[in-house]
Parts: sequence; structure tokens; C-alpha cells
Amino acid sequence: MHFRSQKKSAGDLSLSDSIDLDGDGNSLSLMDVLSQEDEMLERVGDDELCAQVRRYVDTVLDDREARIIRLRYGLDTGVPKTQRETADILHISRSYVSRIEKKALEKLNECFDEW
Repeated sequence: MHFRSQKKSAGDLSLSDSIDLDGDGNSLSLMDVLSQEDEMLERVGDDELCAQVRRYVDTVLDDREARIIRLRYGLDTGVPKTQRETADILHISRSYVSRIEKKALEKLNECFDEW
């Protein structure tokens, strides 16, 4: 009987069991592989969220609001601009950029509340 019960658990793995070696010769465990996949899922989720933000910017905001959000958060270039830089580009005051940005963010927030 003892051998039968051990046979059932013979295929069990521990998360800390070594399954392979990495390029440096260090032991690679199942937990290492699983945590990397979790990070990938987070990145996919982040990518989906970014795509949704871009869609809302394009569809919900008017042209000026969309341009300010794109500049301020670097949606087109990956490099966010300050309110002063945005104001200089659009030839408006920094306080006006702030007001438009605040209004645009409220609109976007409403969209995500519905999503």
C-alpha cells in the first residue's frame, strides 16, 4: 500500500524544484518561469489599457483637448511635455493648458468609469 500512495504523488512538482539552468549556470525554478509569465500578462493588460486611452482620446475629446493630452503625456512621442512646453507649442497660456487638461482628464475618467 505504501508504494501505491507514493506512486500517486510521483509526478508532483514543487514550485522551488529546479527545472533547468539559465545562461549563467544558475538554477531555474518553476516559480521563476511562472513569475515571468505574470509580468507578461501585466504588460499585455497595460498595452490594452494604453490602446483604450488612445481610442478615448481620439473619440471623446475635441481636437485641442486631444492635442494637449497627447503632448502632456507623450502619447505620440513617448516623451511627455510640461505645461509650459505645451503652452509654448500651442501659443496659449500655461493656466489655459491646465484648465483644458483638467477638463479632458475628467472626460476620460468618465469613460473609464463606464468601461
